[in-house]
Amino acid sequence: MKHMSKPGARNLITDVDGIKIGNAEDAEVMTGVTAVVPDAPAVAGVDVRGGGPGTRETEVLNPDCLVDRVDAVVLSGGSVYGLEAASGAIMALARQGRGFETRSVRVPIVPSAILFDLVNAGNKDWGDMPPYRELGKQAVDTVRKDFDLGNIGAGYGAMAGKLKGGLGSASLVTDDGIQVGAVIAVNPVGSVLIPGTRHFWAWPFEQQGEFGGFGAPDLPEDIPLDMPAESRLGENTTIGVVATNMTLTKSEAKRIAIMAHDGFARAIRPVHTPFDGDSIFALSTEKKEVSGPRPYIIAKIGAMAADCVARSVARAVYNARSLGGLPGFMS
Repeated sequence: MKHMSKPGARNLITDVDGIKIGNAEDAEVMTGVTAVVPDAPAVAGVDVRGGGPGTRETEVLNPDCLVDRVDAVVLSGGSVYGLEAASGAIMALARQGRGFETRSVRVPIVPSAILFDLVNAGNKDWGDMPPYRELGKQAVDTVRKDFDLGNIGAGYGAMAGKLKGGLGSASLVTDDGIQVGAVIAVNPVGSVLIPGTRHFWAWPFEQQGEFGGFGAPDLPEDIPLDMPAESRLGENTTIGVVATNMTLTKSEAKRIAIMAHDGFARAIRPVHTPFDGDSIFALSTEKKEVSGPRPYIIAKIGAMAADCVARSVARAVYNARSLGGLPGFMS
Protein backbone atom coordinates (compact mmCIF):
# COMPACT_ATOMS: atom_id res chain seq x y z
CA MET A 1 0.00 0.00 0.00
CA LYS A 2 1.35 3.43 -0.96
CA HIS A 3 1.34 6.01 1.83
CA MET A 4 1.26 9.72 1.01
CA SER A 5 3.27 12.41 2.77
CA LYS A 6 2.70 16.14 3.12
CA PRO A 7 3.91 18.99 5.34
CA GLY A 8 2.61 18.93 8.90
CA ALA A 9 0.24 21.54 10.30
CA ARG A 10 3.06 23.99 11.14
CA ASN A 11 5.55 22.85 8.49
CA LEU A 12 8.16 22.97 11.26
CA ILE A 13 10.23 20.36 13.07
CA THR A 14 7.78 20.76 15.94
CA ASP A 15 5.22 18.79 13.93
CA VAL A 16 7.15 15.82 15.35
CA ASP A 17 5.45 14.79 18.60
CA GLY A 18 7.61 15.60 21.59
CA ILE A 19 9.82 18.30 20.02
CA LYS A 20 9.99 21.96 21.00
CA ILE A 21 12.31 24.77 19.88
CA GLY A 22 13.72 27.78 21.70
CA ASN A 23 15.54 30.69 20.05
CA ALA A 24 17.51 33.59 21.50
CA GLU A 25 19.37 36.42 19.78
CA ASP A 26 21.74 39.27 20.59
CA ALA A 27 21.07 42.05 18.08
CA GLU A 28 24.16 44.07 19.08
CA VAL A 29 26.49 41.12 18.57
CA MET A 30 24.41 39.94 15.58
CA THR A 31 24.31 36.31 16.62
CA GLY A 32 22.00 33.78 18.21
CA VAL A 33 21.29 30.32 19.56
CA THR A 34 18.69 27.64 18.80
CA ALA A 35 17.87 24.86 21.27
CA VAL A 36 16.03 21.72 20.16
CA VAL A 37 14.52 20.29 23.34
CA PRO A 38 12.53 17.03 23.38
CA ASP A 39 9.85 16.67 26.06
CA ALA A 40 11.73 13.59 27.32
CA PRO A 41 15.28 12.38 26.62
CA ALA A 42 15.55 11.38 22.96
CA VAL A 43 17.65 8.76 21.18
CA ALA A 44 20.22 10.62 19.11
CA GLY A 45 22.82 10.22 16.38
CA VAL A 46 25.06 12.61 14.46
CA ASP A 47 26.96 12.80 11.19
CA VAL A 48 29.65 15.41 10.53
CA ARG A 49 30.63 16.01 6.89
CA GLY A 50 32.24 19.45 6.66
CA GLY A 51 35.99 20.02 6.68
CA GLY A 52 35.97 22.64 9.45
CA PRO A 53 33.52 21.45 12.12
CA GLY A 54 32.98 22.87 15.58
CA THR A 55 31.10 20.47 17.85
CA ARG A 56 30.68 19.38 21.46
CA GLU A 57 29.71 15.99 22.88
CA THR A 58 29.33 14.30 19.51
CA GLU A 59 31.46 11.32 20.57
CA VAL A 60 28.90 10.39 23.22
CA LEU A 61 26.44 9.69 20.39
CA ASN A 62 28.52 6.84 19.02
CA PRO A 63 26.50 3.59 19.26
CA ASP A 64 29.16 2.00 21.48
CA CYS A 65 29.00 4.74 24.13
CA LEU A 66 27.07 4.53 27.42
CA VAL A 67 24.55 7.35 27.11
CA ASP A 68 21.80 6.53 24.62
CA ARG A 69 19.57 9.61 24.95
CA VAL A 70 20.08 13.38 25.00
CA ASP A 71 18.20 16.16 26.75
CA ALA A 72 18.68 18.78 24.01
CA VAL A 73 20.74 19.73 20.99
CA VAL A 74 22.08 23.27 20.74
CA LEU A 75 22.94 25.11 17.50
CA SER A 76 24.84 28.37 17.88
CA GLY A 77 26.59 31.16 16.10
CA GLY A 78 29.88 32.44 17.45
CA SER A 79 32.33 29.80 16.26
CA VAL A 80 34.30 28.38 19.21
CA TYR A 81 32.78 30.96 21.57
CA GLY A 82 29.34 29.63 20.69
CA LEU A 83 30.14 26.23 22.19
CA GLU A 84 29.47 27.90 25.54
CA ALA A 85 25.78 28.06 24.59
CA ALA A 86 25.53 24.40 25.54
CA SER A 87 26.79 25.25 29.03
CA GLY A 88 23.92 27.69 29.48
CA ALA A 89 21.46 25.15 28.15
CA ILE A 90 22.81 22.58 30.61
CA MET A 91 22.21 24.96 33.53
CA ALA A 92 18.64 25.66 32.42
CA LEU A 93 17.90 21.95 31.96
CA ALA A 94 19.45 21.11 35.34
CA ARG A 95 17.08 23.58 37.00
CA GLN A 96 14.25 21.60 35.41
CA GLY A 97 15.56 18.34 36.89
CA ARG A 98 16.61 17.02 33.49
CA GLY A 99 19.68 14.90 32.85
CA PHE A 100 21.46 11.56 33.10
CA GLU A 101 21.13 10.34 36.67
CA THR A 102 24.34 9.53 38.57
CA ARG A 103 23.54 8.84 42.23
CA SER A 104 22.11 12.13 43.56
CA VAL A 105 23.21 14.30 40.61
CA ARG A 106 21.63 14.73 37.21
CA VAL A 107 23.87 15.58 34.26
CA PRO A 108 22.07 17.04 31.22
CA ILE A 109 23.42 15.64 27.95
CA VAL A 110 23.53 18.43 25.36
CA PRO A 111 25.51 17.88 22.14
CA SER A 112 26.01 21.01 20.09
CA ALA A 113 27.44 22.47 16.90
CA ILE A 114 28.45 25.98 15.90
CA LEU A 115 28.69 28.11 12.79
CA PHE A 116 30.98 31.06 12.06
CA ASP A 117 29.38 34.52 12.16
CA LEU A 118 32.21 36.45 13.84
CA VAL A 119 32.99 38.76 10.90
CA ASN A 120 29.49 40.13 10.32
CA ALA A 121 28.59 43.71 11.30
CA GLY A 122 27.83 42.88 14.95
CA ASN A 123 29.90 44.20 17.85
CA LYS A 124 32.17 41.38 19.03
CA ASP A 125 33.94 43.49 21.67
CA TRP A 126 32.50 41.42 24.53
CA GLY A 127 35.58 41.28 26.72
CA ASP A 128 35.81 38.18 28.92
CA MET A 129 32.11 37.34 28.73
CA PRO A 130 30.72 36.31 25.33
CA PRO A 131 26.90 36.22 25.32
CA TYR A 132 26.48 32.55 24.40
CA ARG A 133 26.04 30.99 27.83
CA GLU A 134 23.18 33.38 28.57
CA LEU A 135 21.70 32.89 25.10
CA GLY A 136 21.76 29.13 25.66
CA LYS A 137 19.80 29.56 28.90
CA GLN A 138 17.29 31.85 27.21
CA ALA A 139 16.76 29.45 24.33
CA VAL A 140 15.96 26.51 26.63
CA ASP A 141 13.73 28.65 28.86
CA THR A 142 11.62 29.84 25.89
CA VAL A 143 10.92 26.58 24.04
CA ARG A 144 7.62 26.40 22.16
CA LYS A 145 5.95 24.74 19.19
CA ASP A 146 5.72 27.81 16.95
CA PHE A 147 8.70 29.89 15.87
CA ASP A 148 9.69 32.24 13.07
CA LEU A 149 12.14 31.54 10.25
CA GLY A 150 14.96 33.62 8.80
CA ASN A 151 16.79 36.03 11.09
CA ILE A 152 16.27 34.12 14.30
CA GLY A 153 18.19 31.86 16.65
CA ALA A 154 21.42 30.36 15.34
CA GLY A 155 20.66 31.83 11.92
CA TYR A 156 20.46 35.43 13.12
CA GLY A 157 23.92 36.46 11.93
CA ALA A 158 24.37 33.81 9.23
CA MET A 159 25.27 34.34 5.57
CA ALA A 160 24.50 31.91 2.75
CA GLY A 161 26.98 32.39 -0.06
CA LYS A 162 26.37 36.01 -1.10
CA LEU A 163 22.97 36.30 0.61
CA LYS A 164 21.75 36.67 4.17
CA GLY A 165 21.45 33.21 5.72
CA GLY A 166 19.11 32.20 8.49
CA LEU A 167 17.17 29.52 10.30
CA GLY A 168 14.84 27.26 8.33
CA SER A 169 12.52 24.41 9.15
CA ALA A 170 10.17 21.99 7.39
CA SER A 171 8.24 18.80 8.06
CA LEU A 172 6.64 15.81 6.39
CA VAL A 173 4.00 13.50 7.83
CA THR A 174 2.52 10.36 6.28
CA ASP A 175 -1.02 9.07 6.50
CA ASP A 176 0.27 6.04 8.41
CA GLY A 177 1.69 8.19 11.21
CA ILE A 178 5.36 8.78 10.40
CA GLN A 179 6.47 12.29 11.35
CA VAL A 180 9.79 13.81 10.23
CA GLY A 181 11.06 17.35 10.56
CA ALA A 182 14.23 19.42 10.27
CA VAL A 183 15.59 22.70 11.58
CA ILE A 184 18.69 24.07 9.86
CA ALA A 185 20.94 27.08 10.53
CA VAL A 186 22.15 28.02 7.04
CA ASN A 187 25.59 29.62 6.73
CA PRO A 188 27.38 27.89 3.80
CA VAL A 189 30.20 29.09 1.57
CA GLY A 190 28.22 27.65 -1.36
CA SER A 191 25.15 29.12 -3.01
CA VAL A 192 21.53 28.10 -2.37
CA LEU A 193 20.44 29.74 -5.65
CA ILE A 194 21.12 28.58 -9.20
CA PRO A 195 23.58 31.25 -10.45
CA GLY A 196 21.98 34.01 -12.46
CA THR A 197 18.45 33.07 -11.35
CA ARG A 198 16.01 33.52 -8.47
CA HIS A 199 15.51 29.75 -8.35
CA PHE A 200 16.62 27.65 -5.41
CA TRP A 201 18.66 24.51 -5.98
CA ALA A 202 16.04 22.82 -3.78
CA TRP A 203 13.18 23.75 -6.13
CA PRO A 204 12.13 20.14 -6.99
CA PHE A 205 11.33 19.46 -3.33
CA GLU A 206 9.25 22.56 -2.62
CA GLN A 207 5.87 22.00 -0.97
CA GLN A 208 2.92 24.37 -1.34
CA GLY A 209 4.97 27.36 -2.50
CA GLU A 210 6.90 27.46 0.78
CA PHE A 211 9.87 29.32 -0.71
CA GLY A 212 8.26 31.40 -3.41
CA GLY A 213 6.96 28.84 -5.86
CA PHE A 214 9.39 29.88 -8.60
CA GLY A 215 9.33 26.40 -10.10
CA ALA A 216 11.78 24.94 -12.59
CA PRO A 217 14.57 27.22 -13.85
CA ASP A 218 15.68 27.71 -17.42
CA LEU A 219 19.22 26.44 -16.93
CA PRO A 220 22.15 27.96 -18.82
CA GLU A 221 24.50 25.60 -20.62
CA ASP A 222 27.32 26.35 -18.20
CA ILE A 223 26.51 26.68 -14.50
CA PRO A 224 29.28 28.43 -12.54
CA LEU A 225 29.89 27.59 -8.89
CA ASP A 226 28.95 31.14 -7.82
CA MET A 227 31.05 30.98 -4.66
CA PRO A 228 33.47 33.54 -3.21
CA ALA A 229 36.90 33.39 -4.80
CA GLU A 230 38.48 33.26 -1.36
CA SER A 231 37.36 31.91 1.99
CA ARG A 232 39.03 31.03 5.27
CA LEU A 233 38.67 27.72 7.06
CA GLY A 234 35.83 27.73 9.57
CA GLU A 235 34.09 30.92 8.41
CA ASN A 236 31.07 29.05 7.13
CA THR A 237 29.03 25.95 8.09
CA THR A 238 25.45 24.70 7.89
CA ILE A 239 24.22 22.82 10.96
CA GLY A 240 20.93 21.30 11.97
CA VAL A 241 18.72 18.69 13.55
CA VAL A 242 16.28 16.22 12.04
CA ALA A 243 13.73 14.45 14.21
CA THR A 244 11.14 11.69 13.96
CA ASN A 245 8.45 10.26 16.21
CA MET A 246 9.45 6.72 15.23
CA THR A 247 11.39 4.53 17.63
CA LEU A 248 15.05 4.28 16.60
CA THR A 249 18.24 2.81 18.01
CA LYS A 250 21.38 4.97 18.18
CA SER A 251 22.75 3.20 15.09
CA GLU A 252 19.53 3.88 13.19
CA ALA A 253 19.56 7.51 14.29
CA LYS A 254 23.08 7.86 12.88
CA ARG A 255 21.92 6.33 9.59
CA ILE A 256 19.10 8.92 9.46
CA ALA A 257 21.65 11.70 10.04
CA ILE A 258 23.84 10.31 7.24
CA MET A 259 20.92 10.20 4.81
CA ALA A 260 19.74 13.67 5.87
CA HIS A 261 23.00 15.19 4.60
CA ASP A 262 21.74 14.48 1.08
CA GLY A 263 19.41 17.41 1.70
CA PHE A 264 22.42 19.72 1.92
CA ALA A 265 23.68 18.40 -1.40
CA ARG A 266 20.29 19.07 -3.01
CA ALA A 267 20.09 22.65 -1.71
CA ILE A 268 23.67 24.01 -1.56
CA ARG A 269 26.39 24.04 -4.22
CA PRO A 270 29.17 23.30 -3.43
CA VAL A 271 28.69 21.62 -0.05
CA HIS A 272 30.81 19.79 2.53
CA THR A 273 33.80 21.89 1.52
CA PRO A 274 37.03 22.33 3.51
CA PHE A 275 35.58 25.68 4.63
CA ASP A 276 32.34 24.28 6.08
CA GLY A 277 31.66 22.34 9.28
CA ASP A 278 28.39 20.78 8.12
CA SER A 279 26.83 18.64 10.86
CA ILE A 280 23.39 17.06 11.30
CA PHE A 281 21.96 15.52 14.47
CA ALA A 282 19.06 13.05 14.36
CA LEU A 283 16.57 12.63 17.21
CA SER A 284 13.93 10.00 17.90
CA THR A 285 11.18 10.90 20.37
CA GLU A 286 10.03 7.24 20.40
CA LYS A 287 6.33 8.10 20.24
CA LYS A 288 5.48 5.42 17.66
CA GLU A 289 6.84 1.91 17.18
CA VAL A 290 8.14 0.85 13.79
CA SER A 291 5.89 -1.76 12.20
CA GLY A 292 6.69 -3.64 9.03
CA PRO A 293 10.12 -4.29 7.46
CA ARG A 294 12.42 -2.25 9.70
CA PRO A 295 15.20 -1.44 7.19
CA TYR A 296 12.59 -0.21 4.73
CA ILE A 297 11.02 2.11 7.32
CA ILE A 298 14.43 3.47 8.32
CA ALA A 299 15.21 4.15 4.66
CA LYS A 300 11.88 5.92 4.27
CA ILE A 301 12.50 8.12 7.33
CA GLY A 302 15.97 8.99 6.02
CA ALA A 303 14.61 9.94 2.62
CA MET A 304 11.95 12.13 4.22
CA ALA A 305 14.60 13.74 6.43
CA ALA A 306 16.77 14.61 3.40
CA ASP A 307 13.80 16.28 1.70
CA CYS A 308 13.01 18.25 4.87
CA VAL A 309 16.62 19.39 5.13
CA ALA A 310 16.69 20.65 1.52
CA ARG A 311 13.42 22.52 2.02
CA SER A 312 14.62 23.96 5.35
CA VAL A 313 17.75 25.37 3.70
CA ALA A 314 15.70 27.17 1.07
CA ARG A 315 13.11 28.36 3.59
CA ALA A 316 15.88 29.82 5.78
CA VAL A 317 17.22 32.03 3.00
CA TYR A 318 13.80 32.84 1.54
CA ASN A 319 12.62 34.17 4.93
CA ALA A 320 15.84 35.97 5.89
CA ARG A 321 15.80 39.74 5.58
CA SER A 322 18.68 42.12 4.95
CA LEU A 323 20.68 42.73 8.10
CA GLY A 324 24.02 44.34 8.89
CA GLY A 325 24.84 44.89 5.25
CA LEU A 326 24.02 41.30 4.28
CA PRO A 327 21.41 41.34 1.47
CA GLY A 328 18.23 39.33 2.04
CA PHE A 329 16.67 37.25 -0.72
CA MET A 330 13.73 39.66 -1.07
CA SER A 331 15.89 42.80 -1.18
